[in-house]
Amino acid sequence: MAEALWFTDDPEACALLAQDPFALLVGFAIDQQITVQQAFAGPLRLKQRVGTLAPKTLAGMELEEAFREKPAIHRFPGAMAQRVGDLASVVAEEYGGKAERIWTEAKDTADLKQRLGALPGFGPMKITALASVLAYRLDVELARPLAPDHACLGKVDSPQALLDYQSAKRAKKAEARAAAKQQ
Repeated sequence: MAEALWFTDDPEACALLAQDPFALLVGFAIDQQITVQQAFAGPLRLKQRVGTLAPKTLAGMELEEAFREKPAIHRFPGAMAQRVGDLASVVAEEYGGKAERIWTEAKDTADLKQRLGALPGFGPMKITALASVLAYRLDVELARPLAPDHACLGKVDSPQALLDYQSAKRAKKAEARAAAKQQ
């Protein structure tokens, strides 16, 4: 298991992502329309503001104020606070508050994909991204068939690797935009 997941600039946040499976899920849940670094710093900020990341506790809390407090956890604090609350409810109710049960108790790769896809805010791209982290950083064998071979978040193993990954991602998007304009 990784000691840290280098998805943000804060070493404490990176360690939390590796140590707390629910923190990892929260980072992915809010990784939308903000930088990767900001999304994955979010779980630590949330924990610091409300005192816990325990899904059973978060499921019953109003989280919007914690998301709005400066610096805001997300540019859409209301929607993302609701998403995290919904995620906490799913993990609390379906997995007994243990997020890792989503992957440790999956019967096979198809079951893992279904479990990930049932999480609030997790579509095909997030399933692939989370599967890459599970496969490459956390050694979850059932996730390997879902993980891409190309540069992905799961292959990020240092602060420099994160910068390289983001640079490659920007270049790929620019190529896609250029190709679309030529059509």
